[in-house]
Amino acid sequence: MRPGLLRVIFMALLWFGGVVHAQAIEPMPFANHAQELRFQHLTQQLRCPMCQNETLADSNAPIARDLRNQIFQMMQQGRSDDEIKQYLVARYSNFVLYDPPLTSGTWLLWFGPLLILLGGAGAVLVVIRKRNRGAAVAPEASTDHAPTDHGDDW
Repeated sequence: MRPGLLRVIFMALLWFGGVVHAQAIEPMPFANHAQELRFQHLTQQLRCPMCQNETLADSNAPIARDLRNQIFQMMQQGRSDDEIKQYLVARYSNFVLYDPPLTSGTWLLWFGPLLILLGGAGAVLVVIRKRNRGAAVAPEASTDHAPTDHGDDW
């Protein structure tokens, strides 16, 4: 066998070995299906404080596992979704919410994309108007300096 092929096989075995050892999210002992759906919905709305752009439901980070257990315990204690969210926001700030409330600190997050879109549309309109004005002026200017057919080649 060629050394290059051996290297590729070795790397593939290392990669697949890591995939085999990936941990699955442990199941919780829910009392009924409605409670399980509520838990899934709640963990989909909350962000893992450690991971970038991953929900608590999707993340396998140790803190995400701890928070899922904490949420499950709070649900068993009879706390509402809002109470659970308030508890997590008190500990981790609004970062933990995928849908943060509209406040003075988050208005740019909510309206920033719209402002960028409007600014881009305004820039496109300015460019189009300049081109149209330039196209309207150019034919008049070119008729003044157009070569005549009087025998002058100069």
